[in-house]
Amino acid sequence: MRRIHPAWIVAAVTFIALIGAAGFRATPSVLLQPLHDEFGWSLGTISAAVSVNLLLYGLTAPFAAALMDRFGIRRVAMAALLLVSAGSFLTLWMEHSWQLILCWGVLVGLGTGSLALGFVATITGRWFVKHRGLVTGVLTAGGATGNLIFLPVLSRIAVSDGWRTAALTVSVAALLVVPLIAWRLRDHPADLGVTALGSTEEIARPAKPVGGAARNALRGLRDAARTRAFWLLAGGFAICGATTNGLVGTHFIPAAHDHGMPQTTAAGLLALVGLFDIAGTIASGWLTDRVDSRILLGGYYFLRGLSLLVLPSILAATAHPGMLVFILFYGLDWVATVPPTVTLCREYFGAAGPIVFGWVFASHQFGAAAAATAAGLVRDQLGTYTAAWYGAGALAILASILSLMLFAGKRLRPIAPGIGLAVPAQSLPAHSLPAQG
Repeated sequence: MRRIHPAWIVAAVTFIALIGAAGFRATPSVLLQPLHDEFGWSLGTISAAVSVNLLLYGLTAPFAAALMDRFGIRRVAMAALLLVSAGSFLTLWMEHSWQLILCWGVLVGLGTGSLALGFVATITGRWFVKHRGLVTGVLTAGGATGNLIFLPVLSRIAVSDGWRTAALTVSVAALLVVPLIAWRLRDHPADLGVTALGSTEEIARPAKPVGGAARNALRGLRDAARTRAFWLLAGGFAICGATTNGLVGTHFIPAAHDHGMPQTTAAGLLALVGLFDIAGTIASGWLTDRVDSRILLGGYYFLRGLSLLVLPSILAATAHPGMLVFILFYGLDWVATVPPTVTLCREYFGAAGPIVFGWVFASHQFGAAAAATAAGLVRDQLGTYTAAWYGAGALAILASILSLMLFAGKRLRPIAPGIGLAVPAQSLPAHSLPAQG
C-alpha cells in the first residue's frame, strides 16, 4: 500500500483550522442584533468591534508569519486558537461595549489573523513543491467553507438558545482543534525526515531568524517596499479587497434592496457567491500550477472589472437570469486571486514570501475598509450606489494593468540573506550581483 506523504496530513489539519478561523471571525455578524436587543448598544458601536477585528485580521498576518519562522507553525497556531477561545468565552460576562471590542475585536482578531492567508503561504511554501498552487487554492477555500458551515449553525443557535450559547459554541470549537494541531501539525518536513512534496532534494531544518519576530516582519516590509514588485502586488490586492469584502460583501444587500429586492433574497444571492467561491478558488489553484500567475491575475481583475461595470444595469427586484449569471461569475472570481498572489510573493521574495504576502494581505484589508466607507458615503450623498459600482469596475481594470506590469521584473537575485528576501535583478547595482560561475 502506498504511503500518504505527510504533507497531505499537514494540509488536512491546516484546512480544518482555517475552516474554524473563518467561522469564528464571521460570528460577530450573527450577534449584532441580539447584542443590540439585550444591551441597547447602537449598531455602530457593535460594528466598531467588527472593524477592529477586520483590521487586526489583516495586520496580524505578517507578524504571525514571522512568529511561525521563529517559534514554529504549530505553537503559533495553537496560541491563536487559544486566543479565539478566550475572546469568545470572556464575552459571556461582558457588561460594557468596550469589553466587546476587547474580546471580539482584539483577542479574536489577533487569533484569526494568525490563521489567515499568511498561514496558508507558510504551510504551502514549506511542505509543497508539487501541487503548491492547487493546495493554496484548496486551503484558501477553507475560509468560504467555514462561513457556509458556521454561520447558519450559529445563527440558528443564537435565535433558539441565545447569543451566549453561540459564543460558548465558538469557544469550545476552537479548543477542540488545539489537540489536533498538537498531534498532527508539524513545522517542517525535516521534522519527519522527509522532503517537501515534489522536492528531489533534502531540505534541512531552517535556522531560526536573527532578531525578534516583530523586527523581522518590519524588516521584511522595509526590504520588500524597495521593490517595484511589492507595490504592484500590494496595489492590486488592495483593489481586490475593495471590490470584494469592502464593496460587494458589505453593500450588495442594501444596493439590491434599493432596487426592490427583498433583503432575504439578496442575502441568499450573496451566500451563493460564497458557494461558487470554493470552486473558483480551487480551480484557480490548479491553474496557478500550469499558467503564469501574472496572466491569471491580469485576467481575473479585468473580468471582475467588466462584471462590476455591468452590475448597475442588471440590479432589479427579482433574481432574474442575468443576476444569477453575475453571482455565478463573481463567486468563481471572488478569491481566485489568492493562489497566484501567494505564488508571486514566493517567486519575487523567496523564503520571505509568507511574511511579504502577510503585508500584501494587510493592504487587501485596508482596501476593503476604505471601500466599505467610501461606498456608504456615495450612497448617502447621491442616493444610489451606481457611481460606486462604476468606480470599482475601473479600479479592477487598473489592478489588471498593475498585474501585467509585473512581467517587467521576472528575474530575481537574492539579497538580505537573514530573511531570504529577493528583488528583481535590474533593481540592484551591478556590484551587488553575485559572480556567475
